[in-house]
Amino acid sequence: MSTSRSSINNQIYNDLASTWWDEASPLYVLHTMVNPWRVPYFEDALRGAFREDLSTVSLLDVGSGGGYLAEAFARMGCRVNGVDLSERSARAADTHAKSSSLKIGYQAGAGTALPYADASFDAVACCDVLEHIPDWEKAVAEIARVLKPGGLFLFDTINRTLLSYIVIIIGTQQFPLTRFLPPDTHVWRMFITPGELTKAMQANHLTLAGLTGSKLAGNPLRLLPALLKWKKGSISVHAFSKKAAFTRADDTRVNYLGYARKQ
Repeated sequence: MSTSRSSINNQIYNDLASTWWDEASPLYVLHTMVNPWRVPYFEDALRGAFREDLSTVSLLDVGSGGGYLAEAFARMGCRVNGVDLSERSARAADTHAKSSSLKIGYQAGAGTALPYADASFDAVACCDVLEHIPDWEKAVAEIARVLKPGGLFLFDTINRTLLSYIVIIIGTQQFPLTRFLPPDTHVWRMFITPGELTKAMQANHLTLAGLTGSKLAGNPLRLLPALLKWKKGSISVHAFSKKAAFTRADDTRVNYLGYARKQ
């Protein structure tokens, strides 16, 4: 567990930008495995804060990638913008949104220097992103800056524990039988504990309002056979995801999600 913080491979989001919505792509598992865990949670948080009608809620998705979350928020009724460091990913997300008749404003930009004015958004989401930013505390500060007072910060990220090293680093990136992500897609030392994230939020006037963890929705014993079938191309990513999708649990040792309110 001595991986350098500087070796993370964020170039893959340029290299694989055209594959975000390709069901054979390793990126697509975020849509099929992770979204079922986080989207209902975030929708509950948004509707609890802004009532049932979200049509007046302006939301920024930081690190929007191919648009998996941005499109989910748009379908809830929010007025959505997305920003991503990868210009190719932002273009791919824009193309897919238009093909789905969704109005989402995408642009390229860094999470540590968001191209928006102070207090621009009612809500900001930053998911599967902070653990890819060496100066992630600065990204939290920028998110707080563009949030309106009383606004919501929605997040998910990966905890820095022994279990996350085994599952994320060894399981998805290193072990030949199970790996499906490029090397250094994640770097263990860049993972963020809930305590560290809470401290950074407090320093930027964000008060933690909810936190939860995850577990596999299906039988863990069926995960490996399903993964091997998917890697061989004998089943689709959808079929694999039925075995591997996340659901909410108290266990935050691998990944966790939550929301905070700007004071």
